[in-house]
Amino acid sequence: MKAPAIELKRLTRYFGSRPVVRDLDFCVPEGKVTALLGLNGAGKTTTIRILMGLLSPTRGAAMTLGQDATKMSTSTRARIGYLVEGHFLYPSMRVRQCESFQRVGYSQWDDSMFREIVDHFGIDPDAKVSTLSRGQRAGVSLGLVLAPDPELLVLDDPALGLDPVSRRALNETLIEFAGGGRRTVLLSTHLLDDVERIADRVAVMVGGRLKVDASLESFRDRVTFFTVPAGATSDASDAKPFAAVPGLIEARRLGGAWQLAVADADQETMASLSRVAGDAVTRNDTTFSDAVLAYLTRERGDGSFLVSGRQASGSVSTS
Repeated sequence: MKAPAIELKRLTRYFGSRPVVRDLDFCVPEGKVTALLGLNGAGKTTTIRILMGLLSPTRGAAMTLGQDATKMSTSTRARIGYLVEGHFLYPSMRVRQCESFQRVGYSQWDDSMFREIVDHFGIDPDAKVSTLSRGQRAGVSLGLVLAPDPELLVLDDPALGLDPVSRRALNETLIEFAGGGRRTVLLSTHLLDDVERIADRVAVMVGGRLKVDASLESFRDRVTFFTVPAGATSDASDAKPFAAVPGLIEARRLGGAWQLAVADADQETMASLSRVAGDAVTRNDTTFSDAVLAYLTRERGDGSFLVSGRQASGSVSTS
């Protein structure tokens, strides 16, 4: 069995007295595209900075390509392509100069790959960075990250601010890069449509903790949505009757009905719903985006969800 490309063990990081990442146990398998999801402030970027060796954990450990991230060697770093949020490039440089500047730090460099990516994004190699659009800067940044032919690609919100055409170009490049399980990708993003197109696995962080760690297909199958007419409960304006539903992720009032999201619904779930609402419970189709948003909406704390101990902390996790 292959060792994971990234392995986090009870990873915890405090900033002052505030925990940002809490007891994170998480693996990124080799040869897969894993999407790391969560709201701003959920701990995604902090986690990435730790596994890249740019930040030390308060406790716990991060192993990246089999090495302790806090002691990562230069040779190991050369096997990783890391794209930071914002696609920073020196504005006074030309695209060709960006390539020349970057390649000095690597023992191997694929000129043809860089040129193909630049061409894919419709970029003139002689253009100054200051004249490029945001999507073109993303294309140059991606080319610089992929040209060393890394085994592991770590992307922190790479499609931020990109137009639909540039996003499609980015996704096509990632699919081509990771095709056939040859390489590993960890992708942090807010764009759920993109995740459905390119990811094999999904991880969702809520308040610094990992609430979902599963294949894309398994995640969709294991989150179920139900509709309960508001009048079917003892108090149409109160979500408390649903507190005892096992695996409840979210209960929110929409119009004249309650919308419930439940993790790993089973016979006990159905019996609990029946006690609350009788036969007035309808099972709905589940979409990937809705399943993710059920977790993220709960974290937002806008009053449209229910949090009540174990029953409201439904999670999805697989080995």
